[in-house]
Amino acid sequence: MSASPAPPNPPRWVILVLALACGVGVSTIYFPQAISSLVAADLGVPAGSAALVVTAAQFGYAGGIFLLVPLGDRLPHRRLLVTLLTLTALGLLAAGTAPTLPVLVAASAVTGVTTVVPQIILPMAAGLVPAERRGAVTGTVGSGLIGGILLARTFGGTLGTWLGWRAPYLVAAVVVLALAAVLSRVVPAATPPSRRRYPELIAAPVRLLREEPDLRRSCLYQTAVFAGFSAAWTALTLLVTGPVYGMGAQAVGVLGLVGAASMFSTPLAGRAVDRRGPDAVSLWCLLGVAGSAGVLALGGWGGAAGLVALAGGMLLLDVAVQCGQVANQSRNFALRPEARARINTAYMTCTFIGGSVGSWLGVRAYGRLGWPGVTGLVALTAAIALARHLTRGRTTPENTTAPTDAVPSRTAP
Repeated sequence: MSASPAPPNPPRWVILVLALACGVGVSTIYFPQAISSLVAADLGVPAGSAALVVTAAQFGYAGGIFLLVPLGDRLPHRRLLVTLLTLTALGLLAAGTAPTLPVLVAASAVTGVTTVVPQIILPMAAGLVPAERRGAVTGTVGSGLIGGILLARTFGGTLGTWLGWRAPYLVAAVVVLALAAVLSRVVPAATPPSRRRYPELIAAPVRLLREEPDLRRSCLYQTAVFAGFSAAWTALTLLVTGPVYGMGAQAVGVLGLVGAASMFSTPLAGRAVDRRGPDAVSLWCLLGVAGSAGVLALGGWGGAAGLVALAGGMLLLDVAVQCGQVANQSRNFALRPEARARINTAYMTCTFIGGSVGSWLGVRAYGRLGWPGVTGLVALTAAIALARHLTRGRTTPENTTAPTDAVPSRTAP
C-alpha cells in the first residue's frame, strides 16, 4: 500500500498557521536568553551559572531532534504535534515554578526535548506543495520560526522585567496549550511515508549523513554559523546588563525586536533559492555572517554608537544565519522526499549541537576576552563555513544514492 499523496496546494492560511506554530514552538528555548540575569539575581547564583538554563534548553532541543523528529516520517503528524506541544506546556509549567537553579535547568532541558514541533512542521510543509514552490514555502514557514526565535527575547525580556522571570514560562505554557488545540483542527491529514521501526528511523540520520555529501555540507555550514549566532546572543545579555552599558533585561528584548526584521527576509531568500539555487544564496549568507562580526565588534565601545552597532550587527547576523537556513533546508529537502524528516533530523541535530557549544563558548569567551573574544568567535565560525563552501565539489541529484526506504506493500509489523 503506497502513501496517499499530499494535497498539492493547501490554502495559504494553512501555511501561515504552520508558520505561527513554528514561531511559538521554537520561542520556548530562546526567551530564557533575555532573562538569565533576572534568574541569577532572584536565585542568588552567578550570571554564568544562570546561562546554563539556555545551554540546557539547546542541548535538550538537539536531543529531541535526534530522538523525536524522525517520528515525523512514521506517525500521523496531527497526533504527534499535539502530543509534543502538550508535553512542552507541562515542561514550561515546571520551569516557571522551579524553586532552585538545578530544577530550572532540568525543566529547561526537558522542555527543549519536546519543543521540536518546528522541525516536524518544516519537512511536512515542504511535502504539501509542488517542487517549484518548495523554496518559497520553506521560506514562509521559516519566517515564522525566525520570528519566534527573535521575538522570544523581546517577550522574555519585557515580561520578565515587569513581572519577574517566572512569568514568561507560565504565559508560554498557556499559549502552547492553545496552539495544541488549534493544530488539532488545522494540520492536514496525510499518510506517513515510512513504516520503518523506531530503531531504524533513529539510525537513518547517521546513514544519510554518510551517504549524502550535500547534507554533510549543509550541516557544516549551519553548525558553524549557528555556533557563532548562539555565542553572540548568549553573551549579548552579559554585555548589555554589565558595566559597559548597565542596562536591564528589557534592553536585550528591544535588540531582539530589531533583529526580528530578519523574519521578512526569509521568504525573499526562499524565492531566490527557487530562482538561483541554494549555493548562491549560501555564499551571500556566509559573507553576511563574516561581515556581522566586524559590525558587532564596534558594539564593545559602549554608548549610543555602540548600541547602534550592536543592533545593526545582530540584525545582519540574524538575516544571514536565517536565510542560510532556508538555502540549506531547500537543498536538503530536494534529496530524498520519502525521508525528509530523517534528513531534517540529521541537519538540525548537528545545527543545535553547534548552537549549544556556541552558547557555552560564548560565555567563556566573554569571561576571558570580553566582547572582542565573542565577535572573534563569530568571525571564526564564518571562516570555517566559507572555507568549506569555496572548496566544495559539484554534486547533482543523479549522484545521490538510492532511497533509504519506501512504504512497503505489506502492512508493517
